[in-house]
Amino acid sequence: MNNIVNSASSQKPDPSASSQKPDPFAVKDCALIALATGKRSQNLRELRNELRVIPEACIYYHFWGGLLLPRFEEREYNNDFAGWARHALNDHTLAERLAVVDPTEHPDVDGLRKELLEIVEQRLDEVGHVPWSKSDQQFEFLMSKMVVFDTKMRFNEPEEMMEHITSFPVGGLFYHFIDARRRPPARMDDFSSWVSGFGSEFTPLREKLSDVDPYFTTLSLLREKIASIFTDFFQERRHDS
Repeated sequence: MNNIVNSASSQKPDPSASSQKPDPFAVKDCALIALATGKRSQNLRELRNELRVIPEACIYYHFWGGLLLPRFEEREYNNDFAGWARHALNDHTLAERLAVVDPTEHPDVDGLRKELLEIVEQRLDEVGHVPWSKSDQQFEFLMSKMVVFDTKMRFNEPEEMMEHITSFPVGGLFYHFIDARRRPPARMDDFSSWVSGFGSEFTPLREKLSDVDPYFTTLSLLREKIASIFTDFFQERRHDS
């Protein structure tokens, strides 16, 4: 993702730097504006060639951007490359291989690019020909501009966040829990980073949040999962105290 507008600085406190509590958690919301790159692919070889050179922001968008798009039914495939392989190339095998790619398994987008290229090149070797799409079903490479809004919501304590996490805007969830993981230097979701500033007693909460894979789900289900982690943590604390 690129071109972040009106973005606040990442909340990355160093838990060892000071005993002072972190600043209040400032909840942001975000929206994506899709931008055409002018790059298109009509067959699998062209897709392979474009994957080698397109900006990282394109790959990021085609894996993650769909989470923020309004839709009335569950997505058939989690990334656009798999959907195009199935519906434009009619290649079920390639679609299934692309569908199971998890971008969270790579520390950066370049690693994800390499995995995509390996899958596509292997398929080209297997089929012995170059699958084509119809002229009106070309793969169009997009990238996006992220617009960030301040919701004015502030949390002073993790328990306060727990009480309101179910009303968190889904765009805010994307910004704080997904997009934050690619932002240096910490490359950690903002929730985990923030609660770590309250001391070692919150380490179990941070670890459980960090273990969540946000990819193969929806933002609504992800919000429920995070809310459950917060609730379970504080219930256990009350039980132990």
